[in-house]
Amino acid sequence: MDSRHLVVGLDVGKNSAIACLDLRGNTVLLMHGTSMGFDGMVEVIRNAGVPSVIAGDKKHTNALVRRINAAFNSRLFEPQADITLEEKRNAVKGTGIKNEHERDAYAAAFKAYNYYVSKLRHVERVASKRSFHEMEADMVMSKVISRYSVSEALEGRKANRR
Repeated sequence: MDSRHLVVGLDVGKNSAIACLDLRGNTVLLMHGTSMGFDGMVEVIRNAGVPSVIAGDKKHTNALVRRINAAFNSRLFEPQADITLEEKRNAVKGTGIKNEHERDAYAAAFKAYNYYVSKLRHVERVASKRSFHEMEADMVMSKVISRYSVSEALEGRKANRR
């Protein structure tokens, strides 16, 4: 198992797909398959890293996505509205992604990543000034996603939020 923190996008159904981005927006994993189910998807994600965020492409999150999210105790990202086909096409432009299930999973991860990107970049700048190693910076970024303030995450204090 890799210990890097991830933003995971899922497209679940008979044909499912998983897209994992690191906290800098780089694609770590992109795959699809048939009948992967809960156990198969959890194993694939666990082998890729530690999910900080799990996202779907629908406003009303599928029960399987919720179960997978609960298995990792990560943040669940739910878009304000279903991600449109145009948004999905724009998200994958230039990536070479052709499979529609991978496209949907990637678009979900991409949208979730973009939701947090300004905070993540802020943490990266602060961590760089403090000469943090990449793994230390990832841990701080993951805490910020988990509702810690940047100062709480940097100082190792407990978040005072629900």
